[in-house]
Amino acid sequence: MKPFKGRDLITIRDFSVEEVGAILDKAAEIKKNPGSYKKALDGRTLAMIFEKPSLRTRVTFETGMTQLHGHAIYISPSDAGLGRRESVADVARNLERWVDGIMARVFAHKTVEDLAAHARVPVINGLSDDFHPVQALSDMLTIREAAGGWKGFKLAYVGDGNNVTHSLLFAAARTGLAVSVATPAGYEPRADIVAWAVEAGRATGCVVDVSNDIARAVKGAHFIYTDVWASMGQESEAEKRKKIFAPFQVNEKVMKMAGTDPWFLHCLPAHRGDEVTDEVADSSRSLIFDQAENRLHLQKAVMVLLMGD
Repeated sequence: MKPFKGRDLITIRDFSVEEVGAILDKAAEIKKNPGSYKKALDGRTLAMIFEKPSLRTRVTFETGMTQLHGHAIYISPSDAGLGRRESVADVARNLERWVDGIMARVFAHKTVEDLAAHARVPVINGLSDDFHPVQALSDMLTIREAAGGWKGFKLAYVGDGNNVTHSLLFAAARTGLAVSVATPAGYEPRADIVAWAVEAGRATGCVVDVSNDIARAVKGAHFIYTDVWASMGQESEAEKRKKIFAPFQVNEKVMKMAGTDPWFLHCLPAHRGDEVTDEVADSSRSLIFDQAENRLHLQKAVMVLLMGD
């Protein structure tokens, strides 16, 4: 296992099975004993670059740095102007002189890669159009808390094969959680990502299945996960997608199709009445706010490992 200090978190596949386990164990430890880490990042500063707005990402990273006795600086789209006002490389070279780490929530995944390539401080992918690693890792923490582990359990993802789906496939392959994906035709996760997860999953016992059949995906699932049908940047497609994705709504009927009394997961924000009904989102089997809370603990662990002593 490589040392964590100074590394970037761009995608989950950049970390080994053991390293993913270590990140999740650290998150659980910090969640249980937050006081032991109250000065873990004393005097450190995190620059937070936002091209996309967010409630959870901004609050959890900023709160996390505060709780670790560090400081976070919010950089709005107009402040950074990545690739427009200033090149990504120049932004990275400036920030590395002032701060101890960079978190970026952006559109193009290449932006995160370019920041990492040109900054000598750790870069954390807070979300890109292709991947959402901190979310998927937080989800693995939530699943382990609910089920006691990953192996022997199945996650069914229903909806758009988007950045969350991609990172869940990487995370499942690293933890041994079985994952089944059901999307409308033409909205499947990227074939190269599925192929990587299938291959990497052989080492952990992760079984991957991708289809356009919701019944096939949720059968026997212990967790059913969904996300918005149109992500940020896809607003012009929202009405078209609403019609195409309507049969993939997670409702009580779909939850019962699993035959396992499954838990419900959603990365939020939720468009209630579209991808999920209120009955499911607010049920006793819903873990959506546990997921949101665990963003804080997981990201604190990532920052401590990458930016700490």
